[in-house]
Amino acid sequence: MRQFLRTFFVAAFLLAGVSMLAQNRRHIDNYRYPDQRGVNVFEDPKDSIATFDGVKVRVGGSFALQFQALDHSYAGNALDTDGNVINLQQIGYNFNLATANLDLDVALAPGVRMHLRTYLSSRHHPEPYVKGGYFQIDGLDFISEGLLDNLMKYATIRIGHMENNYGDAHFRRTDNAQAIYNPFVGNLIMDSFTTEIGAEVYYQRNGFIGMVGFTNGKLNQDVKSSNGKTGGAAFIAKLGYDKQISDDLRLRLTGSLYNTGYTARNVLYSADRAGSRYYFVLEQEGASASGNFRSGRFDPGFSNKITAVMINPFVKYRGLEFFGTIEMTSGRSLAESDRRNTNQYAGELIYRFGHNENFYVGGRYNMVDAELAGGDDVTIDRYQFSAGWFMTKNILVKAEYVNQQHHDYATGNILEGGKFHGGMLEAVISF
Repeated sequence: MRQFLRTFFVAAFLLAGVSMLAQNRRHIDNYRYPDQRGVNVFEDPKDSIATFDGVKVRVGGSFALQFQALDHSYAGNALDTDGNVINLQQIGYNFNLATANLDLDVALAPGVRMHLRTYLSSRHHPEPYVKGGYFQIDGLDFISEGLLDNLMKYATIRIGHMENNYGDAHFRRTDNAQAIYNPFVGNLIMDSFTTEIGAEVYYQRNGFIGMVGFTNGKLNQDVKSSNGKTGGAAFIAKLGYDKQISDDLRLRLTGSLYNTGYTARNVLYSADRAGSRYYFVLEQEGASASGNFRSGRFDPGFSNKITAVMINPFVKYRGLEFFGTIEMTSGRSLAESDRRNTNQYAGELIYRFGHNENFYVGGRYNMVDAELAGGDDVTIDRYQFSAGWFMTKNILVKAEYVNQQHHDYATGNILEGGKFHGGMLEAVISF
């Protein structure tokens, strides 16, 4: 009953927000739309004409709900401390907790805006909490009119406790309730996503994209010291090319780097506090939705040092598009002396059709091979097939079939022979 009431009030809040927007819609410069117009948009576009005429506040949000029909199993050899077999959590077919986001985007000055996202309801935190935000500068007229215009028409500066721009996969992933950019229901097995305090500087010109950034390498901010250190530093870089070659053909290719020298607890692959879409899969009996919120994902455990490289090709020819991920990572935890390696590969093929490409069908193959801290080499692979319908530019319904299998886990590990498969339905509203 409490969950139903929470979902009801979240939905009521979002409907009120839609009404507010309909009465007071404001344009924000250099901004990725949170609806169908933002699909296949990566870095925020650079607008050639500034429209600032005073402080503007855009209130937006998103709402997502899934129906889950998944089955799971494993080899059944894991034992607890008393020698009893560990059973998987029994799961049935039903609805997951509805999730919701609240977005505030504010034009503060010519070429200056702010973004703030709050998770109103999420799998890990049913209560509201702030995901993060940033301050973005696309022009310096607020200091002096015309200052460095020839540079700033290509450059962008972003500062904040924010989602960091490592790789291109995070632009297509589901961010709690913001699932309208993702043609599937679930994200990648190794879901690279983190929000750290830092700054990023972009330069975009004639299709070429360059970015360098630094962060403090921490998700949860505090001043507590560990071994005489309060944190560390992470260096992020991206280089790429994105061009509309013709009316029919678009090509994009980027390479990204994320590297830390030392950090007390790096969480590049476990920072998503919103949680996985596949509730309770391969979790042991007694699991909770909020406590075991990463079901079906893999974290290599590089919590102390990490070097990660991601390459992403994107090709769109008319309604047919391909997006790929090649990710090579190495690192270690504080307890380890030697680095381990983990690789991830993914390919998506999507065909969009209909008026304004409001229908699509697609498939994704995703594979991770990793060396675990104990020395074992394991492999995880997943197939996803999906279909979706944009009922309007703000409303998307999608269906997915998923099949994931775990290979080469040691006897006694709950993931030994682990697999899950079945169907997911998801409805998304985003404005």
